[in-house]
Amino acid sequence: MLRVLGLALAILTLITSTLCFSAPNSQLLPAGITLIGKGVISGSLLDTSGLTGNICQASAPANCVPKAIFGGFGSDISYTGHDNVFIAAPDRGPFDGLTDVPYLDRFYFLHITTDLGAAFPNIRTVLLDTRFLKNQNGENFVGAADSFVVNDELATLRLDPEGIRVSPHGTFYISDEYGPYLFEFNRQGHLLRRIEVPSKFFISAPSADPNAELLGNTAGRQGNRGMEGLAISPDGTALFGIMQNALIQDHGLNPGTTDRVGLNNRILKIDLVTGETHEYVYVLDAINRGQGVCEILAINDHEFLVIERDNRSHLQTPPQAPTRKTIYKISLTGATDVSGIASLPAGALPAGVTPVTKELFINLLDPDLNLTATIPEKIEGLAWGPDLHDGRHVLYVISDNDLNPSLATQIYAFAIDPSLINLQEQVLPGPLYPPGQVKKALQ
Repeated sequence: MLRVLGLALAILTLITSTLCFSAPNSQLLPAGITLIGKGVISGSLLDTSGLTGNICQASAPANCVPKAIFGGFGSDISYTGHDNVFIAAPDRGPFDGLTDVPYLDRFYFLHITTDLGAAFPNIRTVLLDTRFLKNQNGENFVGAADSFVVNDELATLRLDPEGIRVSPHGTFYISDEYGPYLFEFNRQGHLLRRIEVPSKFFISAPSADPNAELLGNTAGRQGNRGMEGLAISPDGTALFGIMQNALIQDHGLNPGTTDRVGLNNRILKIDLVTGETHEYVYVLDAINRGQGVCEILAINDHEFLVIERDNRSHLQTPPQAPTRKTIYKISLTGATDVSGIASLPAGALPAGVTPVTKELFINLLDPDLNLTATIPEKIEGLAWGPDLHDGRHVLYVISDNDLNPSLATQIYAFAIDPSLINLQEQVLPGPLYPPGQVKKALQ
């Protein structure tokens, strides 16, 4: 118990440490978008799972991290609608799911606030609770890449959470990049239902090796490029999942190679009441330098924010200059439903197919933001926070540190003038996390 309390006290001081440079508490972008916060969470902290011991890389047994390492949650994050409490789930764990023992999939309740009166770093993050994700039989989902049963979804335990959104019914949804699957969990992390995804998104020959998946399949998601982002309509009746890159049958690859080609990525809309589905094309800017889509966040029922990024960062060893860390505003209005099109071309779309429209919203490499030198490779999470007192909307942008103890999770907060977007806030009647426990944790 003393160990857990000590961890909690350590996390309470996450107003950051490592990137403590002098900066004003706001920097103005054009068109009413203002950077109002920065935060850094050390990658060496532990969560409150109570797990002991280490988890190690299967091919390098001396390369280990604690089983209770606190990180990876920047892969997906969502506001619960109450008390500055957010929910986030680390992805498949360390070492790309290739570990000596399985990583137990979990999710976190976080308390996140931005102190507008303080110099950067001014975002405070408090870990409220750690809970595990379990299937219909009470078994732990795991990040282990080899924990699957061919053609038996119910028996498969491997899960790579990449998108998370809260429902108005006191539950939350997760998109699994491995499947791709869509799951609904209760607040304790117990699986309530599996939401059917059209068969065109699945691969017939899953493998623990992403390259083998690329070479061994002619259709479905690319290896490690599945349903990377998830959005929910404000009324909670529809989910929108976006793939990281084009499906294999959409000419996503050069045949017989692992080289990515296709630019035409699919967005899947699922009606949670009827099960009806629709698909739309999102055209990527490029696919070189590991570029792809990492997140989708609803503005309203037809407009969204989407992250496109490369795999470059000055924080890498050796450093590589980033070229794309972009947040786009997109609209489904007028886009063609391509559900009935079995295969899309790699480049120009056929006559009569209209993709979603996209326009630049925030370029995180904008020199005015002064983020380029310290921005992480994997900017992957978007969440709305509580509005400011002056009515401006707050957008949180967060990185995924891949549970690397030497790499911090970074958070940015932007204030958005309400005249710029028609934001329809999600209706969330009750808190997922008890307000009394929030107050107790913050004392």
